Amino acid sequence: MDTQPIIQSIKLDFYYGAKQALKQITMNIPPRQVTALIGPSGCGKSTFLRCLNRMNDTIPGTRVVGTLTLEGKDIYAPGVDLAELRRKVGMVFQKPNPFPQSVYDNIAYGPRVLGLTRSRAELDAIVENSLKRAVLWDEVKTQLKQDALSLSLGQQQRLCIARLLAVQPQVILMDEPCSALDPVATGHIEDLIAELQREYTIIIVTHNMQQAGRVSNITGFFWLGELVEVGLTQRLFTNPAQQLTEDYITGRMG
Repeated sequence: MDTQPIIQSIKLDFYYGAKQALKQITMNIPPRQVTALIGPSGCGKSTFLRCLNRMNDTIPGTRVVGTLTLEGKDIYAPGVDLAELRRKVGMVFQKPNPFPQSVYDNIAYGPRVLGLTRSRAELDAIVENSLKRAVLWDEVKTQLKQDALSLSLGQQQRLCIARLLAVQPQVILMDEPCSALDPVATGHIEDLIAELQREYTIIIVTHNMQQAGRVSNITGFFWLGELVEVGLTQRLFTNPAQQLTEDYITGRMG
């Protein structure tokens, strides 16, 4: 792939206090592809994901060494606008986390705060469009005033994705987005990922290797804080370059 990467990590180290959680992570994330991060629990994949929009900044005593760029600009440089970074690089968490408000207000929250609309009609259009793109509109269009917490877990997770889309991100980070969901709801999210990658760069952390195989173009395998291998998903799963990758994928380790 000769496309310029949208995100570049160069020799990235990350520390929780004295504990080093990431070691020398060098990785290019191409635009409008799905990149999956796999590996056992505690291997650094979620930590790396949270570095990409500086969510780890909220944890006291953490520090980053190395370079991490979004469209060529260092996101850890002094003076970076964190609110703007997190608008561009949005996150979907393991457990759906809708606000305890109506379905409509969940989606409208970001555009209101960011001043993206000038009228109620524009806001209505953003809400409808975001819900349509998250393949939720048909299920909730008559319930926009209903409490978002009354939706099923699968619907709540799609609502959280719609809430993200409403602020026009470039990159969507997903940290185990299906781990709390049943197989049907998981299928909806996987279909949605396939649809969204036409317009967005998606990076997904998953424990489920079958899921990584289904949804991603590129896979990175993390082990004990190191990036062992990264490459095209099909190649990595069928012909890994590293023995450790093969051992993990075939279930001999991890």
